[in-house]
Amino acid sequence: MSTESQPIIHLTESAAQRIQAQLRQRGHGLGLRVGVKKSGCSGHAYTLDYADRIEADDVVFEQYGATVVVCRAHLPLLDGMTLDFQKQGLNQAYKFLNPNAKAHCGCGESFAV
Repeated sequence: MSTESQPIIHLTESAAQRIQAQLRQRGHGLGLRVGVKKSGCSGHAYTLDYADRIEADDVVFEQYGATVVVCRAHLPLLDGMTLDFQKQGLNQAYKFLNPNAKAHCGCGESFAV
C-alpha cells in the first residue's frame, strides 16, 4: 500500500452492475464486502460477502453506483486491484485483477504476494 496516496479498489462497470443486481435480488445490503484470508496453495484467497453495515476499520469505494467495502487490514494486499465480472458461455464470475499478486495457484483459487 502506498503511503503517498489513498488506497484504491477499482470496479468495472460490469462488476458494478452485478453488485447492484445481487443486492436488488437479496432485497437489502449496502454493497459487496471484499477481503482476503490465508488459504490455498499460494497463501491467500479472496473472500466475498454482502456488506450490511460499515465498520470503523472499513474503507468504502464507490464506482458506477455500486459500493465495495474493504477492511483496512486487507488493503495492503488489495490496493490497486480491479474487480471485474465476466460471463463466458454458461460460466460467470468475479475476476480479481490484482497488481500485488505475484503468483496464482493452478486451480485459480489462491494467490501469493
